Amino acid sequence: MRVLVTGASGWVGRAVVPELIAAGHEVTGLARSDASAAAVEAAGARVLRGDLTDPAVLRAGARAADGVVHLAFVHDFTRFAEAVEIDARAIAAFGDALEGTGKPLVVTAGTPFTPGRASTERDGLTPTGAPGDRGGNTALALALAERGVRVSVLRLPRSVHGEGDHGFIAMLVAAAGEAGTSVHAGDGSQRWPAVHVADAARLYRVALERAEAGAVLHAVGDEGVPLREVAEVIGRRLGVPAGSGDVSGLGFVGALMGVDQPSSAALTAESLDWRPTGPGLLADLEAGHYFG
Repeated sequence: MRVLVTGASGWVGRAVVPELIAAGHEVTGLARSDASAAAVEAAGARVLRGDLTDPAVLRAGARAADGVVHLAFVHDFTRFAEAVEIDARAIAAFGDALEGTGKPLVVTAGTPFTPGRASTERDGLTPTGAPGDRGGNTALALALAERGVRVSVLRLPRSVHGEGDHGFIAMLVAAAGEAGTSVHAGDGSQRWPAVHVADAARLYRVALERAEAGAVLHAVGDEGVPLREVAEVIGRRLGVPAGSGDVSGLGFVGALMGVDQPSSAALTAESLDWRPTGPGLLADLEAGHYFG
């Protein structure tokens, strides 16, 4: 299958591209800079120059492909609403290109928050206004199933971890090192779902190959890791105290730390026979590569 991947040079994309190539797919990665293009080529993929703000490039790339994996997102949390709107326009462009073809489109979102229990694939399909919520874009993507696109939405947890991760966990490690203390909000009982990046990459491939139109999938390994335990491991590895503290200075990440948000992938495991095999978040932290 010829596959267009947005975000091919990003953290998750760097795992998805070799996963697809190893399975025999021919990959083209969207690249907006020379550095990104070089990384895409080094991974064994072709390059399509452009970015998410150019719908003509996205439509042309999708029309030339047999399927699309949409990973890219503008990770500037100071202008999150704008980033969500850019994502929505990209999804619409892919829908225009793939309408009536039956070709697969895998769209990325985040696992939702459901107070008092672990969220499932059936939850959070409309926007709530909560931090990090992209429910409107999920609905936009799923509506493409009615237009003849084999669309699926793959929702990632708060931590997609592994060696080389520069996401939320890496930010917490850096903040603890700078402040000399590793903090959590309140009693630290708030839980984050997590998955190893290799397991997430495998699910993207499986979704591209086999997910039914309109499927919502969860790439979740750990259903919920208490942030107190995350802070304790970070503190121990850095040799700094860990405990309750003010997380407001962490901005967007701090806001997420105050929310209990476990999530389940049981329905995904049942429908696609996908089960994570990589290390859990705490084991990955203990491995030491976040502290090099």
